[in-house]
Amino acid sequence: MAEYPDEIRLILKNYPYRYRDYSHLAAESLLAAGDQGKYWEMHDIMIKNSPTLDRESLIRYAGELKLDVKRFTSDLDSMKHKKQIEEDGNLAIAMDLYNTPTFFINGRKVIGNRPYKYLKKIIEEELAYVKK
Repeated sequence: MAEYPDEIRLILKNYPYRYRDYSHLAAESLLAAGDQGKYWEMHDIMIKNSPTLDRESLIRYAGELKLDVKRFTSDLDSMKHKKQIEEDGNLAIAMDLYNTPTFFINGRKVIGNRPYKYLKKIIEEELAYVKK
């Protein structure tokens, strides 16, 4: 993103696994942390500590990130972002997506974790196509 600040945009959608114990709670946590400006920091700490994503651990991570823990906990417990997460999940189903992550780069579907160089090549191709 930093390499293309005025040329591309990143849109994130949540698609919690239905059969994972804490996947919906993890999505709620990311959005609650994002409300306090710490989406990526929460993302990183959750990846680092996965699969420890139970409620108590997520609240502890919020504290480590210096979030307003009372607000974070309230957002988690009220499932503040439930509707958004459900809408994102319905969109994924409608698009026949079953793998995360899945990227769309100007309509080109890229499934799974890919090296930066791989994604950059597609971005460069799409930017060149758009500029024609």
